[in-house]
Amino acid sequence: MKDMNRNLVMICALGAGAVGSVSAAPKVSVPKQPNIVFIMTDDHSFQTLSAYDRRFINTPGLDRIAKEGITFTNSFVANSICGPSRACMLTGKHSHTNGFRDNHDTFDGSQQTFPKLLQNAGYQTAVIGKWHLKSNPTGFDHWSILNDQGTYYNPDFIDQNGKKRHEGYVTNLITDYSINWMNQRDQSKPFCLLVHHKAVHRIWMPDIPNLTLFKDQTFPLPSNFFDDYSGRTAAGKQKMSIAKDMDLVYDLKMLDKEGKIQTPYRRDFQNGEYARMTDAQRKAWNEVYDPIIRHFMEAKLEGKALAEWKYNRYMQDYLSCVKSLDDNIARLLKYLDDNGLTDNTIVVYTSDQGFYMGEHGWFDKRFMYEESFRTPLLMRLPKAYHAQGKVSQLVQNIDYAPTFLELAGVPVPEDIQGQSLVPLLKGEKPENWRKSLYYHFYEFPGEHAVRRHYGIRTDRYKLIHFYNDIDTWELFDLKKDPSEMKNLIDNPKYKSIIADMKAQLKKLQEQYRDPIINQ
Repeated sequence: MKDMNRNLVMICALGAGAVGSVSAAPKVSVPKQPNIVFIMTDDHSFQTLSAYDRRFINTPGLDRIAKEGITFTNSFVANSICGPSRACMLTGKHSHTNGFRDNHDTFDGSQQTFPKLLQNAGYQTAVIGKWHLKSNPTGFDHWSILNDQGTYYNPDFIDQNGKKRHEGYVTNLITDYSINWMNQRDQSKPFCLLVHHKAVHRIWMPDIPNLTLFKDQTFPLPSNFFDDYSGRTAAGKQKMSIAKDMDLVYDLKMLDKEGKIQTPYRRDFQNGEYARMTDAQRKAWNEVYDPIIRHFMEAKLEGKALAEWKYNRYMQDYLSCVKSLDDNIARLLKYLDDNGLTDNTIVVYTSDQGFYMGEHGWFDKRFMYEESFRTPLLMRLPKAYHAQGKVSQLVQNIDYAPTFLELAGVPVPEDIQGQSLVPLLKGEKPENWRKSLYYHFYEFPGEHAVRRHYGIRTDRYKLIHFYNDIDTWELFDLKKDPSEMKNLIDNPKYKSIIADMKAQLKKLQEQYRDPIINQ
């Protein structure tokens, strides 16, 4: 198997044999109400976090959390898109239950969330950064959130006093404001702080110091970059192709002064992120990008050569944004060290979903295929827990809420659909731990034309049903085909496996009371 597809094999191998590798907590005093710092990024692929995959970038800040804590090697989401994923984390419930199924919905802030339950138990709570749920946050003593998706340069923040533009780079600002809040908090109370970054969401605008970080680096194409989607109807209908759908100006910043590069989203970049820069920021930006634009125009690339150039520009910008992210996470961890908080604070790192780094020729997320379904998850507990190592059981983002509540000594409501990860953090091997995961994506029609689908994943197989305007099924043997290139749904050798997977899928839909079973 070629290098660019080894990461899925590597992740499986990383998890293999890891059950029970977490050292069990000794019988010593642990904090009754530990602080919680929940760091979540946007669209951060596990492929670009070196605790999981070292091919592209070194992330020492994030790797510190992994080294000093737990690395979950089989961590997944319930609905791979920004707002719905956040709603799942807040509530511990699937999208159909919490009511936020796609980004057109509005989150019902009156419903039960883990910050509210922690707040009722005496925690001081705050959320800083990306929210993207339309309604204002509830259950927080302090909130300062980005307007909608937020912008990389000079973003608008909204708080109880209204909306205000803040000069600077968004990843730095979110970290600054998180540290400022911890400095000003009520130190007589435990706290739960949600540090929710915009990075590394589209359109991947690096901070000025990192603009040239990967400028001369070339990345080999994934072996399935030119996937023809044979046997996978829905995959062939998407609009998230790097070659066809990635905009030269909006996504890749080829904003030439002469206006010769005309693209569908040129004005969105020119009048959006680019226009928000200060004169000094724009000058520094142009000094780097103007030569790139000139060389691109002179090259007059077409076909596969153009697709490969777009892929490398995408990787360079994306990874430069990851670098800022990692530096700021290291800065946040240092603050905890310097202020005596490390031994009494749980630090959690995840992303709202995974992301495609050219696999299947794609960027973005949404599909139940591994790169967007899988997400990084790192947890560092206070030292008294002695919880370090790797966990390979299947976990999902609906599990975060009950985990935080149990660690804080707060009863977990019965209506929460996730499972607390505390037994796994203790190194236990629960016999009743889930053997499969349920997924449901709703946003169609949508920008990237990914069809609605639901499915089930076990440790070896994945069954997906695309529905609504199409009706197709897909089965993948993840052991033999980790890149999910061969749909086995019509293979007679898998007839019994398909029947069993469909039966398990129906049980999950009944368990979670997904109304799709009644349609």
